[in-house]
Amino acid sequence: MEEEFDDIDDEVLLSLPLDYPQSSSVGAETADTVDAVTEAPASIPNQFPFPFTPYDIQVGFMRELYRTLEEGKIGIFESPTGTGKSLSLICGALTWLRDFEERQQKELEQLLQVEEGQRSCKDNSTSEKSRTGSVPELDWITAFAQKQELVERSKDMKVEQEMRLKREARLQEIRKNARPVGNKGKRKRESDEFEELFKDASKELRDAYAAETGHASLEDADDEKIVVDEYFSDEEKNSNADAEKDEVGEEHVTKIYYCSRTHSQLAQFVREVQKSPFGNDTRTVSLGSRQNMCINETVKQLKSLTLINDRCLEMQKNKQKVEQKEKDGESVAKRKKTVGGCPFYKQELLYDFRDKVLVEVKDIEQLVSVGRQVKACPYYGTRYAIPGAQLVALPYNTLLHKSTREASGIKLRGNIVIIDEAHNLLETINNVHSVEVTGAQIMCAHSQLSQYKERYKTRLKAKNLMYIKQILFSLASFVKCLGGKIGIAADKQNLGKSDTRLQTINDFLFCTQMDNMNLFKVMRYCARSQISRKLHGFVEKYQPSLVPVVEIRKEETTTSGLSKFLKGIITKPTDTPDGNTAEVEHSRSDDSSSSFTSPLMHIEGFLEALTNADKDGRIVVNKQNLLSHSSLKFLMLNPSVHFTSILQDARAVVVAGGTMQPVSEFKEQLFVSAGIQPDRILEYSCGHVVSADQLLPICLGRGPSGVELDFTYQSRDSSEMLDELGRVLCNVCTLVPGGVVCFFPSYDYERRVHEHWEKTGFLTRMGAKKRIFREPKKASQADQVLSEYSKCVHRSRSGSGQITGSLLMCVVGGKMSEGINFSDDLGRCVVMVGLPYPNIRSPELKEKMDYLNMHMSKSPDGRLPGQIHYENLCMKAVNQSIGRAIRHKGDYATILLLDHRYLKPSIISKLPGWISTQVQRMDKFGPAYAAVRKFFINKTPA
Repeated sequence: MEEEFDDIDDEVLLSLPLDYPQSSSVGAETADTVDAVTEAPASIPNQFPFPFTPYDIQVGFMRELYRTLEEGKIGIFESPTGTGKSLSLICGALTWLRDFEERQQKELEQLLQVEEGQRSCKDNSTSEKSRTGSVPELDWITAFAQKQELVERSKDMKVEQEMRLKREARLQEIRKNARPVGNKGKRKRESDEFEELFKDASKELRDAYAAETGHASLEDADDEKIVVDEYFSDEEKNSNADAEKDEVGEEHVTKIYYCSRTHSQLAQFVREVQKSPFGNDTRTVSLGSRQNMCINETVKQLKSLTLINDRCLEMQKNKQKVEQKEKDGESVAKRKKTVGGCPFYKQELLYDFRDKVLVEVKDIEQLVSVGRQVKACPYYGTRYAIPGAQLVALPYNTLLHKSTREASGIKLRGNIVIIDEAHNLLETINNVHSVEVTGAQIMCAHSQLSQYKERYKTRLKAKNLMYIKQILFSLASFVKCLGGKIGIAADKQNLGKSDTRLQTINDFLFCTQMDNMNLFKVMRYCARSQISRKLHGFVEKYQPSLVPVVEIRKEETTTSGLSKFLKGIITKPTDTPDGNTAEVEHSRSDDSSSSFTSPLMHIEGFLEALTNADKDGRIVVNKQNLLSHSSLKFLMLNPSVHFTSILQDARAVVVAGGTMQPVSEFKEQLFVSAGIQPDRILEYSCGHVVSADQLLPICLGRGPSGVELDFTYQSRDSSEMLDELGRVLCNVCTLVPGGVVCFFPSYDYERRVHEHWEKTGFLTRMGAKKRIFREPKKASQADQVLSEYSKCVHRSRSGSGQITGSLLMCVVGGKMSEGINFSDDLGRCVVMVGLPYPNIRSPELKEKMDYLNMHMSKSPDGRLPGQIHYENLCMKAVNQSIGRAIRHKGDYATILLLDHRYLKPSIISKLPGWISTQVQRMDKFGPAYAAVRKFFINKTPA
């Protein structure tokens, strides 16, 4: 029976009218056709559009960048400040994008031609079969598969082409007409104006209006917003969220995502795009935070970023609803009730805003201005513009945090990612995914959530109550882990002796009895029910009568994770026998405390961190005298876990910076750990635009009196070492014109050096030639010091007095060491005192080193990865500091590295390439003095 069925099957197949030629060469012919339209590798251009004639190193940079994007590689690019890195990134990447789009267009045209040719072939084949009646060979299956592939590609290309033509036509129409957006009807405008004016009305007036018009009362409406919706099933899809995600259904074009650390850097990048040859025809959009882009004054006036985010999300979801009411046994519709949504979050206005921003390149300030003009939210309007944009500029956190990335509508599949200023990328990823919660926050959240549950327990469904109880249990477990008790104010609980211990994630979950809890389901519930936002609304409404708000110190709620620690060990080290740097107190805001009204959202981040793999993170239990000052901190140890999805989805990823050395950490911890093959990683480091005679870097081992310069912890505080350092600086101040910038390992050491020099008279000797300035601890005072320093330098160069400039005493990792431009006379000499190694006894650093030793392989010379990481932390800080010198082609400066350890080849190899290739190693002061003197004599105009 089975054989009979097989025969019938064959007969049916053979009797079908086949649309393929009889010759077996059809498969080969179709394959050749497919190959003909397959995208061929593009040749690397030798010339690029540029606003001026580019330097050779810029051409080399753009060629390697183009190659990286074309071949889908992972690129590590180093281009010193002053070499036009931003313009090279813009012109190189946008040239590739332009060529890629042109190739796509040609491919579409070829596909259409092939499709037309196959139709003719099909007609001929059908007529041939009807004449001969012969049956083609069964190799038509191969041909069919190849033809199907061709059809699918053709279909996709057609859709993309159609979308592109529509988009271009729409934008072209806007360019021509430049019509105003205000096209709403008179009644609609009056209604909007009424709502805008009425939102600030008194409660009595609003209640009277509600009673007269049949709207729901204010309190009932608020409570409806506060109570979480019924939660049916853990597996059920969140249809509302999915619908909102799909609200903007426009297809994404191939684009470049450019990422930098701050909004000011993004604005500077966009201004460079505007000046470039691509400034007129590149669809560009910048993404920013609500704090930077919100135009709703009632939201902007909120002090906390968390409150701004919560209020915005609450307002955008407040849409008109129609309620059903039982009357005489019949279901009748009540009148629509209007709850206060944001007047700027309206879809028709957001679409108009989208089109306007894609017509012309604009920075964030200009986007906000357009938003005010058209009365559309710039924050959401820019996200509507993402699909059609060719270039998207966004801050680090938006790219590196997956949920934020998805919520913003960012799709990396097949697109380009460029991360600029990436020298601290590892620490930034750790910071984004590390979370610290204080005892005060935990107690506050527990108190609020308990009262929320009690008030609404009769209205909450069983699933909601179950998960709220699980969250309450978690909060109580955290308090118990810190040694506290529920029910007593956090600032009243004295825990006794301070203690810090580290635990693995599994050990922590076991100790808190949370090892049997499914945290993934809890986090899914938090996301879908939006319990933290509901709780915030509850606190906001009933705070005066119900919920006491715990006052907590601002600095304990705004910093967290390994990045806080890494910043601390470089910028503010603690004097310990094994450390060469010391901890420094950052300036505190005058407002030393703030009311954290609803900390549950922050604690959700800590709960989510506990879902990481056990080996990838640690929990730091920091017990202080008071429970309110104690904390739990999740320490991310493996940044590649959260960077892998970016590397897998994006076509190519480029990390760039002015000082990327040492690059070994990027390759090992970020790329190789994520499964990237070494042959896919491309490194490129270009030289500086200045010639060799414009830079004099010297590693100096001894001072003027022959004392070895040894700034290790054991030797740096001796009077002999401080005196020798004073003699070096006195000679430097005599030789160097203009400004001298001297970096110390820590604020504490800078203070001791200053006090010693004041007592011994070295400050007076230096002051005879240079006016002395010191970097302030408070960041708010730094600009004033820089201004005075600059004025003094400029006055001294134009006058004929004894003062020849200024000496600025700075700290490694402080404000002056990164992002400050000491060009020309402001930085004729940069002095680095010692090597700013972090505190080796820090438990966090020790844990990180142990993790690397366990999971990474040794270096070729046998050194442990942890030791290499320890050295790299130091050298990255050094490279950032000395990179303040030489800011443009005509600039010149000398760099003095004061410590005998700088003479080691292993240290020199970790300096930026443009410095290490020219560095001079000098063990005696005499030759160094002569070299510096000759350097500046040659630069002095005759």
